[in-house]
Amino acid sequence: MTQEVPIDALPVPVAVIGPDQTVTAMSPAMQAILSPKLVGRHYITVLRQPVLLDAIEATRADRQPRNATYLGRDGGRDVTWEVAIRASDRRLLLVFEDQTAAQAVGQLRRDFVANVSHELRTPLTALQGFIETLGGAARDDAAARDRFLGIMARETTRMTQLVDDLLSLSRVEDSERQRPRDPVALGALVAGTLEDLGPVIADTGLGVTFADDSGGAQVPGDANQLRQVVVNLVQNALKYGAGGGSVDLVLEAPAPIRKLRGQGLALQVRDHGQGIAAHHLPRLTERFYRIDTHRDRSLGGTGLGLAIVKHILNRHRGRLLIESTLGEGTVFTVLLPLET
Repeated sequence: MTQEVPIDALPVPVAVIGPDQTVTAMSPAMQAILSPKLVGRHYITVLRQPVLLDAIEATRADRQPRNATYLGRDGGRDVTWEVAIRASDRRLLLVFEDQTAAQAVGQLRRDFVANVSHELRTPLTALQGFIETLGGAARDDAAARDRFLGIMARETTRMTQLVDDLLSLSRVEDSERQRPRDPVALGALVAGTLEDLGPVIADTGLGVTFADDSGGAQVPGDANQLRQVVVNLVQNALKYGAGGGSVDLVLEAPAPIRKLRGQGLALQVRDHGQGIAAHHLPRLTERFYRIDTHRDRSLGGTGLGLAIVKHILNRHRGRLLIESTLGEGTVFTVLLPLET
């Protein structure tokens, strides 16, 4: 004789509706979602949501399995549950499965595709218009031709940069779970990167200073990715710190860092530009997030630089802190553990 598994032993949210349409039992996980006090009450007063109630009523009528959605709260967050409704004898069994993460990933993918499409559509539309003009009205206008070709070159460069950043972000995400182990002298890496950026820095007219107090300390890391972090942060500071006179980098001495729960290095990249309003700061590392869309595009930004930095630091078990004061500038602080 087959013995039923006690519902109290089930690790997933499960509720049973009896022949009298009351909730006769709930697993502990189900009680956490609703309340143990609801056992014995009519299922309509327990579940309340029309979509789920309609599905339950239909299964009661024809005994056919169905799935429905239940929207709830769990630990202070909105949760979407997929509810499998199954008939067993004269009872109904409801099994809840949390679909919140899967829906979030799906939404992230849709947003990503929409953003990429939008970012590419604007320059492609401009290029198409210029090509048509050069093939028609401006065919023999040398001045217009030169001006249009210059704009086309800039738009092509921006699209190329966007594709490069997308590929870079994809590579970083693919390797994010693999902890880098090679020793990297961070001070030497920053100094070498600034030397490589010399022509870019010279074109901005800003001064860049670097104070290295690390004493040659090494962090376990991927040198190429850490170089990319420095490049992105310095280029970001050069773009948005215009008018501030300088960009200052400071690599502090090894010290205990509470946010890393151990010894680490802190690298600060400070600009003295306009600063960023506080409400923007939590979203700066989101893909394609821009403070001023028109200005950012005119400066050549793709909206992916800080997202790349965040994912690289996640791989290195590091942190990125952002502080800014309007009118005074912005400080990006990279925290990297000496051991992982």
